[in-house]
Amino acid sequence: MDFDVMGTSMPTSKSQEAEWTTAAIARLVGYSTQQVRDLERLGVLPAAERTPNGYRRYEERHIIALRAYRGLAAAIGPVPARQMMPTLLQGTLDTAAERIDGLHAMLARSRDQVREASRGLRAVLADTADVFDDRDSMTISELAEAIGVRSSALRHWEHEGLVNPERTSRSQPRRYNARAITEARIVAALRSGGHRIPPISRVLEQLREHGLTAEAQALLDERLTDLNRRSVALLGASGDLHTLLSQRREDVASG
Repeated sequence: MDFDVMGTSMPTSKSQEAEWTTAAIARLVGYSTQQVRDLERLGVLPAAERTPNGYRRYEERHIIALRAYRGLAAAIGPVPARQMMPTLLQGTLDTAAERIDGLHAMLARSRDQVREASRGLRAVLADTADVFDDRDSMTISELAEAIGVRSSALRHWEHEGLVNPERTSRSQPRRYNARAITEARIVAALRSGGHRIPPISRVLEQLREHGLTAEAQALLDERLTDLNRRSVALLGASGDLHTLLSQRREDVASG
């Protein structure tokens, strides 16, 4: 089977398949020849066979792998996609299926995280902290687990002035009230979206000093939009991923 530039398929003979050069496969998937070489070196696609004169020779399985990678990269980013492809190509089918399911779950968790941050932001603006029961405050380990980060991350955010827990002395354990919990949720949601500390710090300073929320809400909305785009992209990649794993299953069955 061959693929044209638009991604449709057309039958081909094995001899034609063996004649695909690096430049030819690059044109089929929309990459440069150097990108194809780099992706092969990184294990994103199986190693190509070499002709007697040393040229690479690609087959249908290489096109399938490249298209699956392209779809994954659109959904989760090029670096995570590059890290995941060797597992899909060389790991067990059970592991591959589990990793793909994990991507959907990761996007769902991130979306919930952003929505929790937005809800917390609205609550702070409504000045509802006065009805917050002190018994509902969290320790650092409880908050870290709740928002899916390490305790060390919360300590770092505190050092950067992003999150301010209540603490009477260094010997006393940290306690996070409603506002600190909201701050931590906002930071976690924006950091997971790739935002750096300086703009997040500016957003939190505006919130504390002036109650300005336009930038904070805009960043959270932007993050939610990006997560929705990634979910759709992952659905778009599912066809190529299914083809890749079906081929793996056939290879395993044939020995």
